[in-house]
Amino acid sequence: QVQLVESGGGLVHPGGSLRLSCTASGFYLSYYAIGWFRQAPGKEREGVACISRNAGSTYYSDSVKGRFTISRDNAKNTVDLQMNGLKPEDSAVYYCAADDGPPEVISTQDMCVMLRGYPGQGTQVTVSS
Repeated sequence: QVQLVESGGGLVHPGGSLRLSCTASGFYLSYYAIGWFRQAPGKEREGVACISRNAGSTYYSDSVKGRFTISRDNAKNTVDLQMNGLKPEDSAVYYCAADDGPPEVISTQDMCVMLRGYPGQGTQVTVSS
């Protein structure tokens, strides 16, 4: 069965950190650009960080730039999202998504802005005191 699985979510105090991981079952992430999207209740889904197949290009939304870092280890078939300086407004369900669009046409910014890709089930992140 082909699927993406997110892990690492939880409850954290404002200013704290979490590290989310995305793993793949049934396929290799190395063939895909990977994005982390999030959606809070009553809000639209937002692409927060995206990374190209070879990690040569990354994109971050303005809301997380400087606080979140996306990275990938193709040998381990994982893509991580390190989240530092968390704020209550970062609370959401976080999804990873895999996009097989041609990299010469679809940039990491395109992926995040257009929310391209096949998402997993998500992991809840709650930032609260």
